[in-house]
Amino acid sequence: MAAVDSELALVRETDYPLSGWVPSPFFIGFHGKNIKNMPESALLISRLDGPTVQIVKRVIDDSLLAEKNGLKGKAYFDARWPDPGKSDLTGYAYYDASLHKAAARASQLMETVLDEKESLFQPGECDAAALYCGWYSLGKYIDAFKWAPGSIGYHIASQECETLRQPGSTVWCKMMLEKGIAATVGPVGEPYVEAFPVPEVFFGLLMEGKATLAECFALSSPFLSWRMVLIGDPLYNPFRAAHLQRQQMPATP
Repeated sequence: MAAVDSELALVRETDYPLSGWVPSPFFIGFHGKNIKNMPESALLISRLDGPTVQIVKRVIDDSLLAEKNGLKGKAYFDARWPDPGKSDLTGYAYYDASLHKAAARASQLMETVLDEKESLFQPGECDAAALYCGWYSLGKYIDAFKWAPGSIGYHIASQECETLRQPGSTVWCKMMLEKGIAATVGPVGEPYVEAFPVPEVFFGLLMEGKATLAECFALSSPFLSWRMVLIGDPLYNPFRAAHLQRQQMPATP
């Protein structure tokens, strides 16, 4: 019940357990720790995919355009509860707090909207959406967003990449691609919340501009041989130009 993509990441491994997930050697949270069953070799895997060939071509074109001109728009983070202000959290609370941290990071670069109510963003509320992360509407996309060219985002819910090309399906990955997003992440089955990319890590690395889309996904995702899929150009980095520009700026005396 793993995603093909997640198994391909371990194609160089001679042997690893197939029952359940395997820890990812890329995940930043495992660095410096002695983790059981850690693979010795792994690949970064992404796919250019979508409901139609035209959508895949649009994803490529939008990614190139955003890399050239910079990703313009707003960041939207849809938490369910106020920030608890604690660090010893697990499960849903951990990921909800991570949405708050991702929003704080994004607010340093662009206009950012953080919703900390249980209700989700509603139709028409999110214009010029460049970045998005939120939860939880299972298999039912909410048409709240006008996606900016090159936009990146994912919805934390089960099965959101399970029916990517199925007509009539309303899962988030499929619908976001149809509506104009350039890169997204989703599971092909119940992944459990701890298998999703950690929002503060994924978006923090992305906005830093040093890592590509595939690297941001790998560094923020705890498991391989599991159910998560990354859709988008693996080399996409819409914040690279801004990062290089910051490097060239003279130091403040």
